[in-house]
Amino acid sequence: MLAVTPGVAGCDEAGRGPLAGPVVAAAVLLPLDFSIVGLNDSKKLDPVRRTDLFDQILATAKCEIEFAFPDEIDRLNILRASLAAMSRAVNRLAPPECIVDGNQVPPNCPCPITTAVKGDGRFAAVAAASILAKVTRDRYMVEQAAIYPQYGFDLHFGYPTPDHLAALRTHGPCLIHRRSFRPVADALLQGTLF
Repeated sequence: MLAVTPGVAGCDEAGRGPLAGPVVAAAVLLPLDFSIVGLNDSKKLDPVRRTDLFDQILATAKCEIEFAFPDEIDRLNILRASLAAMSRAVNRLAPPECIVDGNQVPPNCPCPITTAVKGDGRFAAVAAASILAKVTRDRYMVEQAAIYPQYGFDLHFGYPTPDHLAALRTHGPCLIHRRSFRPVADALLQGTLF
């Protein structure tokens, strides 16, 4: 059973590990009469359930979603870019307090921050944020698959699967690949750029 923390927002991100696409951060302040059943860490939910919960969260909670795109990731590094996106989401939401998944405090937040390792499996607001971030990012990557069909972004969402690595070796990186990530940097050395 996830803890419900009235008046305390949750913040989480999705997409630190992929070789392509953004990191997406979400901040969520659940309503005082919170009644969404089945919230959990987004990674523990099937895609249909995640989508259903995504719609319920957007319809009932105060939410902000922010992106850190590959150029920011390459400039700052993945951790700092993730924290920057989380900071933007929390700043736009401006809650009285916020629980952030993980053990790092995003910079320049307008409220007291508590960190919680595996918070997306412990706190309802953080679980809600994890769902918003994951579904938003997955949808973005499906859109990118239509632009760059040779990479299969709709199947692996940018993660370094064998198929993605093979496509990267064959076609080289595209505009949404993270150039600071080793397999992408290696592909750049081969001289292929889509």
